[in-house]
Amino acid sequence: MMLRQLEYLIALSREQHFARAAEECAVSQPALSEGIRKLEKELGVPLVRRGHAFQGLTVEGQTVLKWARKLVKDHESLKQEVSHHEAGLNGTLRVGTVPAASSTVVALTNAFAREHPLVNIKVQASLHSAEIVRQIRNYELDAGLIYAQPQDVEGLRSFRLYSEEHVLLTSPQMQISPEQSSWTQALQLPLCLLDSSLRGRQVLDQALLQHGLKAKPRIECDSIVTLLAHVATGHWASIVPRQWLPPIGDLPDIVQTRLDDPKVTSEISLVMEDEEPLSLMSQALNRLIFEIFP
Repeated sequence: MMLRQLEYLIALSREQHFARAAEECAVSQPALSEGIRKLEKELGVPLVRRGHAFQGLTVEGQTVLKWARKLVKDHESLKQEVSHHEAGLNGTLRVGTVPAASSTVVALTNAFAREHPLVNIKVQASLHSAEIVRQIRNYELDAGLIYAQPQDVEGLRSFRLYSEEHVLLTSPQMQISPEQSSWTQALQLPLCLLDSSLRGRQVLDQALLQHGLKAKPRIECDSIVTLLAHVATGHWASIVPRQWLPPIGDLPDIVQTRLDDPKVTSEISLVMEDEEPLSLMSQALNRLIFEIFP
C-alpha cells in the first residue's frame, strides 16, 4: 500500500469525479484509476462504486477513507516533527467555525499565522457544529469553533473560549432607549436574524423561550455580512453576539444597544483532536488558545 494511493482515494471522495481528482493530484486519470484499483486488489474489497461515472464509495471505501485521512495526516505530522527544528512549523492548519464565530476566529488565525509564518491556514466559516465535529473526527479539520454540548464532543479536546453577550443593532433612527432597553422592545422591531437552521439561532431561540419570549424575524440569512448590510439600510434591526463586532471594525451609522433584561447568553468552545502523540500543529494551537483566551 502506497501513501499516494490513499491520497488518490481522498481526492476522489472530495471531488466526486475521477478527472477532477486526477487534476488535483497532478496525475492522469488512468494513473489515478489504476492506483485505486491496486489499492482495492491489495485490500481485497471494492472501494468505489463505478458506472459510466463516479457513483460514490462503497461501505468498505468509507471505512478505508477514514483511515486514509488519518494516515495522511500522521504522515504530515511526522514530516513536521523531523523538519521543524530547522525550518519551523509548516503545513496547513484547517479550521471550521459556526457562522456565529466567523469573525471571532480571526483572533486565533491571525495570531497563529504571525507566530508561524510557514503555516498556511484554511478557514471554513459557515459550518454547523455537528459537521465540524464530524470533520474533526474524520481528520478533515484540525479544530473548530462551535456551540459545544458535552455529549457531542466526547473523545475530543474542548476549550471554552467565551460567553456570548447579545446586542441590538439598529440605525440611529430606530435606536431604543439604552436606559430602558429590553428584549421585549427589541423583539418588536423589524428583525433580520440568523437562519433558524443554524445552531447560533437555535441557542438564542431556546434561551428566549426560557424567559417566555420569541423572535419572529421577517428576514433570515446565514451571513454576518448580510445581517449588517440589512441593518445599514436603516429599515432593519438585528440581534448578534457583541463578540462578533470588534474584529469587523467601525460600523458607521449602526448603533449597538446592550440587551441585559433578561440576560441571554451562550458559550463558544474550540474543539480539536485528543490523540497522543498530539501533532505539532495541534500542540501549537493548544498553547495559543490559553494566551488569547486566558
